[in-house]
Amino acid sequence: MNTPQYITDDKGKKLSVVLSMKDYKKILEELEELEDIRLYDEAKKNDTGERIPMDEAFKMIEAKRTQKK
Repeated sequence: MNTPQYITDDKGKKLSVVLSMKDYKKILEELEELEDIRLYDEAKKNDTGERIPMDEAFKMIEAKRTQKK
């Protein structure tokens, strides 16, 4: 990752950060992966023994993900 640049107020307090598009996209990819892991862990915790087809599971995960946007 490149060194981020900061936008500060007149007292030097950091208000915002400026990232390269490459770094921004990498962070987004990592967040999506973490969300997938979290959803997997949640599903394992709530395992009732009932199984559903993988395609249906992916649709459910994608529906949850789009609800949060």
